Amino acid sequence: MAENTIFKGASYPEHMVFGLDIGTRSIVGSVGYMEKNKFNVAAHYVKEHDTRAMLDGQIHDIGKVGETIAAVKKELENQLGRKLSDVCIAAAGRVLKTVTVNVETQRQDDTAISDEDIYSLDLLGVEKAYEIMRADYPDIDFYCVGYTVVKYLMNDYVINNLEGHRAKKIGASVLATFLPYEVVDGLYSAVEIAGLQVANLTLEPIAAINVAIPEQYRLLNIALVDVGAGTSDICITKDGSIIAYGMIPHAGDEITESIVHGCLVDFQTAEKMKRDSLGKKQISYKDIMGLKHKISSEEIRSMYKNTVETMTVEIADKIKELNGGKSVSAVFVVGGGGKAYGFTKGLADALSIPEERVALRGAEVLGDVDFLMDGVKKDPLLVTPIGICINFYNQKNNFIMVTVNDQKLKLYDNDHLTVADSVMQAGLSNLDLFPKRGRDLTFTVNGKPKIVRGELGDAAIIKVNDKEANLNTKINKNDRINIIPSVTGADAKYTIDQLSEYKGTLRFTVNGKTVECPKAAKANGELVTGLYDIIENDEITIPDYYMLSQLMQFMDIATENKEITVNGHVSMEDEPVYSNFKVTINEISNEADSDDTAYSQEEETEQRENMNSSAKSSDNSKTSDITDTVSIVVAVNGTAVMLKNKKKYMFVDILDVYPFDTSKAGGTELIMTVNGSKAAFSQEINDGDILELYWKK
Repeated sequence: MAENTIFKGASYPEHMVFGLDIGTRSIVGSVGYMEKNKFNVAAHYVKEHDTRAMLDGQIHDIGKVGETIAAVKKELENQLGRKLSDVCIAAAGRVLKTVTVNVETQRQDDTAISDEDIYSLDLLGVEKAYEIMRADYPDIDFYCVGYTVVKYLMNDYVINNLEGHRAKKIGASVLATFLPYEVVDGLYSAVEIAGLQVANLTLEPIAAINVAIPEQYRLLNIALVDVGAGTSDICITKDGSIIAYGMIPHAGDEITESIVHGCLVDFQTAEKMKRDSLGKKQISYKDIMGLKHKISSEEIRSMYKNTVETMTVEIADKIKELNGGKSVSAVFVVGGGGKAYGFTKGLADALSIPEERVALRGAEVLGDVDFLMDGVKKDPLLVTPIGICINFYNQKNNFIMVTVNDQKLKLYDNDHLTVADSVMQAGLSNLDLFPKRGRDLTFTVNGKPKIVRGELGDAAIIKVNDKEANLNTKINKNDRINIIPSVTGADAKYTIDQLSEYKGTLRFTVNGKTVECPKAAKANGELVTGLYDIIENDEITIPDYYMLSQLMQFMDIATENKEITVNGHVSMEDEPVYSNFKVTINEISNEADSDDTAYSQEEETEQRENMNSSAKSSDNSKTSDITDTVSIVVAVNGTAVMLKNKKKYMFVDILDVYPFDTSKAGGTELIMTVNGSKAAFSQEINDGDILELYWKK
């Protein structure tokens, strides 16, 4: 923009915009102001480079380009009668890199797909694109200018909007666009050499589209092609937005070079001959040998016909690539190279669209632009430089500075930047943004696999300018963004008594009475209680039966001299007894038959001595058994209970002495505790323990 100092009594407004189009062959400067929706150009100047300081749109000699910018600035200041300090510039679309990637993710639950789920999927695509760029260009730092989702997939089927649906798998095809940092830095450096500061930076295709394609047209699928000297820049619009950028390294200079070789002239002469061939029938020129010639315009056109055909086919192929493999509805062409004979027709043919749908945009799109000086003709060459100026008023599609966790970032502003865009630019991992689950626990129960999910952690804490925000929060220049990474949730934990297979009891009918027994569980073959913490890859077995011997042991019944039948048949101790089976226990009589045989006195004496000896042995054995057993006193629901005649005691033993009927459910859950901790029937108890046994209502 121009400074407030006004010279020579000029009557221009105080604030004007200075736009600079830094091209391969020349630098175009325009200064003007907006008034009643019309842009007025107060000063305009074009200067060609003295050397090949720029090639194919890239600055090669920053110093030389800076000098040319300074010369343009000086001429404009003379026209205006005031100093210029700030300038609006554009980065060439030719330096953009685009990557298309496909990503997908498996969903762990059956909840509806949320906006955050979709954001997460988008970011996976951008991260993958970043990885490709880093791999392909390990020595170049790239910034993501923006990304477009070409299509979403749900369970491998294309869908327009994922939000609200339920699916096991979602995917996306993402088009990400990148700009090398040194390109922007080179432009800033060249401008600073000329004593200017950048007020606004946009992309050349965006500047051109601001003039060539009004917003109401952008709902259509249209391509803009800016045919410059070194490259042809392309951008695509659809559904009201710019969805893709691209370029091919062929443009107006190659057309001129065809004439250089065909007529044996220098580049400047060939350039003039190319322009003249559009309006004159015959052209006179002098070749490098000093010989004079006359040639028809048709002959000149035939020299570059093949070059134009090659260019238009390549541009058409690039348009289709950027547009998802299909042609567009129409093409607007700007830039001097696009005026070459046969260009628009060749492009229409290559795209298989009617010729009238490929058109040069010049005077007809500059209707709202007035040049306040004489000698300036409205044509496609002026679309981009004027667009750079007009873009300043839109205040969008430029670069802004923000801070992410104290890291300064330069972001390309597509007019809807969010925290998510800054996060991608900062290189933060997608895993640091969304809640992370702890490790899952995998094991088997009765041979069937089971997975317990880890707990979901906390999402990242995001603040913009110290205010709470989220990934969708819109950001502006100079915003301070602070992000505390997300937290991983606790690893999955599970105990035996949490398993549904362990719930409930087994009920048997023993001698006509119902006996209720707790289920038993084993981990990797070892008997465990309900309090056992399951670990990764455990093999848990919870049978729905008791072995007969196990049932007898639970009931504290000795099997000697017993006849035991299960459901009416005599059973062995290793036979399984299922719930609701009927068990009958009968004593077996061991009375010896009476013997009427008369014993001699000696035999009777011998027998009595043997009986006495056996009795003494039996008494010693009983004394030993009594010595090995212990008595304990425990409190059950506040009542003191004595247990005796066993070496060790389990919780279940209190049922022998404490009145509690387990055969009838008195509530929703049977509560058992020892000293305040949850217990199982098989838990060992000791003298002085405090036990609780009751039904939870």
